[in-house]
Amino acid sequence: MEKAEVKNAVPEARAILRYARISSRKVKIVADLIRGKNVNEALAIVKFTPKASSEIIEKLLKSAIANAENNHHMKMENLYVAEIYANQGPTLKRIRPAAKGSAVRIRKRTSHITIVLKERV
Repeated sequence: MEKAEVKNAVPEARAILRYARISSRKVKIVADLIRGKNVNEALAIVKFTPKASSEIIEKLLKSAIANAENNHHMKMENLYVAEIYANQGPTLKRIRPAAKGSAVRIRKRTSHITIVLKERV
């Protein structure tokens, strides 16, 4: 039963960026814009979106496209963003001095970003 499922599986290419020094909340804003779009359209959207995470996502998307073409022999014209998600990574905890000799904790958040590309049939 499992062998039949593997043969019918649609090939997919993925790129994963771990420990990106940006909050997953900020990444999800841009990720929602390109989910389900064709690769060329997604690149255009990311290029002209004025958000901090768009530069990171653009680089990761180009990496996923390269993986699809070189490792899985897919054509760029048929690719689309099947999945894109950003999960929270470990938080770097730092301390900043505050009034009356106390300290305030600064949380530098990280995220793990994953892009999955598939071919339209």
